[in-house]
Amino acid sequence: MTDPRRRAILVTSFGTSFNENRARTIDVIESRIAANHPDWECRRAFTSRMIIRKLRERDGMEIDFITDALARLADEGFDTVVVQPTYIMNGIEYELVEDAVGEYRDRFAHISLGTPLLTEDSDYDDAVSAIEADIIPAAAEVAGEGAAVVMMGHGTEHHANAAYCQLQLKLMAAGHRNVFMTTVEGFPTFEDTADIMEGLGFSDVVLLPFMLVAGDHANNDMAGDEEDSLRSYMESRGYRVHCIVKGLGEFPAFEDLFGVHADRAIAELGGPE
Repeated sequence: MTDPRRRAILVTSFGTSFNENRARTIDVIESRIAANHPDWECRRAFTSRMIIRKLRERDGMEIDFITDALARLADEGFDTVVVQPTYIMNGIEYELVEDAVGEYRDRFAHISLGTPLLTEDSDYDDAVSAIEADIIPAAAEVAGEGAAVVMMGHGTEHHANAAYCQLQLKLMAAGHRNVFMTTVEGFPTFEDTADIMEGLGFSDVVLLPFMLVAGDHANNDMAGDEEDSLRSYMESRGYRVHCIVKGLGEFPAFEDLFGVHADRAIAELGGPE
């Protein structure tokens, strides 16, 4: 078996400056992956230089950028590395990590890159199951079973934005005609989603972020009082709005899914775990 001191799992996130939310999401996922693989060292990297800089200047917290983390592992003599991202889809941030892994591939004997939450077709089925296990019951608890549930993703101009549409269709195929996807910066827009909901008889709407961490977007673009927030928009369309400001990383079913993806990445290395 490979010397466990030379094997590392690098959990890679965009990052957040909301310390309490990070503790309830990223920290929990990292701890769960580490507990599942005690013979591996678990490390952290962020891909937002802005957040890394803010945490350093505000809190004195040092977190490596993805390339710095890989360089550090190579310099410390690790020969086997798994990089597991906590992203939702294969978008811009994931491609950045892919490039970094490619750049440092020759510095390790073995390296494997895990996949985001929504990658293979079966991942969407797993996400629907997680929504059924945690999100739908949470929404029903605050607004009743007859409420619409609107999950707000970030959205992107990248073609990976299609993941939201596939998940929407998977939810509909599973019989969840009251669960909707929307995005801040992609398709469907707030207006698109409200138009789809129009005439379906909903009085109450529960909003949740379809993001790992309930950071700035969840607190402001979704639940904020500003005129252009999702909350304000849905209220302007006549709905009673309820907000659950919890990232996906705070729901156990989604925490488990990121652990499953890390397990797959380790399995792809071959040999004993």
